[in-house]
Amino acid sequence: MPAERIPPGSDAPAAAAARRIGVQIDGVTKRFGAFTALHEAWLKIEQGTFMTLLGPSGCGKTTLLNLLAGFLEADGGEIFVDGQLMTETPPYAREIGVVFQNYALFPHMNVARNVGYGLAARGVPKREIAQRVDEMLALVKLADFGHRKPKELSGGQQQRVALARALVIRPKLLLLDEPFSALDKNLRGSMQVEIKEIQRRLGVTTIFVTHDQSEALSMSDRIAVMSAGRIRQVGTPDEIYRRPTDRFVAAFVGDVNVLPARLERRQGDQASVLVGGVRAQVPAETIEGLAPGAAVDLFVRPDALAIGEAGGGVPGTIAAHVYQGSHVDMVVDCPAAAGGRLLVRVPGTEAPGLWPVGRVVGIGPTAGGVAFPPEAA
Repeated sequence: MPAERIPPGSDAPAAAAARRIGVQIDGVTKRFGAFTALHEAWLKIEQGTFMTLLGPSGCGKTTLLNLLAGFLEADGGEIFVDGQLMTETPPYAREIGVVFQNYALFPHMNVARNVGYGLAARGVPKREIAQRVDEMLALVKLADFGHRKPKELSGGQQQRVALARALVIRPKLLLLDEPFSALDKNLRGSMQVEIKEIQRRLGVTTIFVTHDQSEALSMSDRIAVMSAGRIRQVGTPDEIYRRPTDRFVAAFVGDVNVLPARLERRQGDQASVLVGGVRAQVPAETIEGLAPGAAVDLFVRPDALAIGEAGGGVPGTIAAHVYQGSHVDMVVDCPAAAGGRLLVRVPGTEAPGLWPVGRVVGIGPTAGGVAFPPEAA
């Protein structure tokens, strides 16, 4: 893989280290018979990054993970890990740690032997295995559990064992295949924090597969959103959430409303659109080529909409209140909106009293969203 050019300056070595590529996927394709599961995927992941592959079932994210692990062979393209070509390297020689959905622990082995299995298979001396297993069990807060069998552990403890087994070999790359799917909500939240802390402490490049948007947004340094075997957008969680580059990403990540609008004007990298007489600022890049007056669809988050008196903004009727503790979600029947309804998120708990069910209101954006050309009929 060609070296990147280092800009002049006294911090050049640090800059080079900061930009070192941990994983590079160059045009990787995978087909199963006539079905293409992955269409020429291109992706660069900086070393030490926590990257999430996010998308619905069947989008190709697990296929890509299995290609990285070596469990599947690519039909085209190349995979590099830490600068080394891995496309045809067998799984056992890739120095990659994997945590599976079901953890895949050996039931007849105790925790210590499960964690040390990969080291024993590599011929590491027993004394070193014992030392590294003890260190890893302490890292995952299971220092006193080495003698137990997997069946004697809770789901969260089993997950820690699987993580320790993946990390004890000191992998160049850690792959996490929806590891929280078997955990309850509270345990899932605590394990997300723990895994992220461990990943940051060790600095291991990590690729995490999930269909859960909240997991992706809360844990990731960067996210690759996938659909129908293609990578649709790569960016930070904030970029993915606030500046989606296509309709799929805008609709898939987080709650969103879609309202018909008109392009008013463009100025540099920004544009203004009118929705129900209310102006909203949006990025211009997603509506390139459209002339002023053209119809657009405005994608706007629930917390970027406001409820006002009838006659201002887009007309609607309050249909329901959903109490959420720190805020109230207002469901508004709105014939103009996609799906005929809007979700408006109002801070505090006073909204139901101000806007009772059945009241006719006006809805308008308080902050910009993202606009796209209308879908073809």
